Amino acid sequence: MKGLLTSILTVLTITGLQAQPLPATPKLVVGLTIDQLRTDYLEAFSSLYGEKGFKRLWKEGKVFRNAEYNFSKVDRASAIAAIYTGTTPSMNGITANQWLDISTLRPINCVDDPAFMGNYTDESSSPTLLLTSTIADELKIATRNKGLVYAIAPFRDAAIFAAGHTGNGAFWLNNNTGKWCSTTYYTEFPWWVSQYNDRQAVDFRIGDMTWTPVHPMEKYIYLPEWRDTPFKYKFDDDRRNKFRRLIASPFVNDEVNLLTEELLDKSNIGKDEVPDMLSLMYYAGNYAHKTSQECAMELQDTYVRLDRSIAHLLDVIDKKIGLQNVLFCITSTGYVDTESADHGLYRIPGGEFHLNRCAALLNMFLMATYGEGQYVEAYYDQQIYLNHKLIEKKQLDLSEIQNKAADFLMQFSGVNEAYSAQRLLLGSWTPEIDLIRNGFHRKRSGDLLIEVLPGWTIVNESNPTENRIIRSAHIPVPLVFFGNSVKPEIINTPVSVGHIAPTLAHTMRIRAPNACNSCPSDGHP
Repeated sequence: MKGLLTSILTVLTITGLQAQPLPATPKLVVGLTIDQLRTDYLEAFSSLYGEKGFKRLWKEGKVFRNAEYNFSKVDRASAIAAIYTGTTPSMNGITANQWLDISTLRPINCVDDPAFMGNYTDESSSPTLLLTSTIADELKIATRNKGLVYAIAPFRDAAIFAAGHTGNGAFWLNNNTGKWCSTTYYTEFPWWVSQYNDRQAVDFRIGDMTWTPVHPMEKYIYLPEWRDTPFKYKFDDDRRNKFRRLIASPFVNDEVNLLTEELLDKSNIGKDEVPDMLSLMYYAGNYAHKTSQECAMELQDTYVRLDRSIAHLLDVIDKKIGLQNVLFCITSTGYVDTESADHGLYRIPGGEFHLNRCAALLNMFLMATYGEGQYVEAYYDQQIYLNHKLIEKKQLDLSEIQNKAADFLMQFSGVNEAYSAQRLLLGSWTPEIDLIRNGFHRKRSGDLLIEVLPGWTIVNESNPTENRIIRSAHIPVPLVFFGNSVKPEIINTPVSVGHIAPTLAHTMRIRAPNACNSCPSDGHP
């Protein structure tokens, strides 16, 4: 009797499972990452939008209002790498857009690679420094190279990391010429991109482009504004930097859309049953990387134009492929450009932190403790690199020196905390240390990491334009799934961007990237 009941239950269970077929695999997955997009700004400016952009996503999509990056010091390159690998810099190796190469003691760009030439650019680039697979790579493996993978972005690092190691092509805008460019790492530069560059590139049109507010200026009321006249910009007023200015404006989003249309028209992407992947990037930061205090109206208008760009993209893809066949994943890079320092008007505590002076004094302290020598080999980006060869030659304990140096650094004004590599790798766990540890890579990060107090300015002695104001306040960023079999829902519970890659993998029925240990999100499509 017991065996009979078990058999019946088994049959019923199997029958129940069979009665709930899985949704069809999307023909195309579109990953749209919007640089510096914020949930609070997106929602605050909602009265300025139309009905077919953000409002449509909020009505028809699965919206996570609070996506989070689970590592410290997020920038554009580390964010894109984290999204597509499903893991943190501690595993994928992309700690920042640039880091110090320990072998040469010189900063290197995260996608620099002299082994490859550029198409329509003199930059030599590849994804070689990305140490793990991406969701795009796994799609290529699962489909035996039949799935198409393309990435289009204003920036080189974003395009290359999104395309991964196996992509068909990665395209970004040349800062100096306005042409779409790529790298010979990806074996083929499509004829249609060359044709577009020669006939339709932005350099043919930029002289006629003028940026003025979409709405009357009295509607831009959501951020403090002190001007009494609307803004007006012509990008070619500054001929030397006209394309750099365009790339740091909402007009670049329309340029991404134009090349996307060419791709949809001239390639086979999304046209068969084998899933393909298209990764795009928009820009939602401050114009020309100014502070929000300097361009509050421009920032609000940026979101208005961004809303229209999204609406246009949805419309184009619906006409070409059909939204029911496409899964969109839309999120943000999770950081914003530095703000201006408070000059004492509001009496908010602050000051200046000079890493070079800090490093020099640390070396003097170590010499007084351990004898003559250049113990501090280099410093870069709030990190100090010790001279391991000297320490080994003197038969000193590296961990001891790291910890003593960290204690010494704590005495400096503006230093909130100093972490040794030994403490990060082997010390006790705290939520704060976990974030820093996730952003630390033992072969690319320094021996000492300095956490500067919020409100303080990190001074770059060699290039004052790169001075940075520390602000560690939480930046709310959205994550939206839209399209293929997605049921509308708004979710306030925080979710890590590390869940994006496994969620997309689940939807496409392929493996997650090889260093991704997160499960699909609870609200996966």
